[in-house]
Amino acid sequence: MYDDDVNFEEELLLSEAEIRRRHNQRRLLRRNAQLLQQELELEDELIRENPEFAQMIHDLNVLESQAGHRGFGSVFETGGESQKKSVWGRLFPGLGH
Repeated sequence: MYDDDVNFEEELLLSEAEIRRRHNQRRLLRRNAQLLQQELELEDELIRENPEFAQMIHDLNVLESQAGHRGFGSVFETGGESQKKSVWGRLFPGLGH
């Protein structure tokens, strides 16, 4: 028998819950991989059709990476207001920054 207080039915329910949790986690990971693949395909298509987007996408990826490491609020804080304007001006030149 078992050394702990969990009987067979309780252990079976725990096992079923763990199987469901793992299944849901795998489904989520597969879906995230599909979405990432779609994003990469769209990005590739945009770059092929509009080469000027390559630099903008690169800049956005750099900002996203920095935000992940330092937090969203601190991405622009180090360079002051002029750096904010230059980054946004490079990303969206027609916006009047």
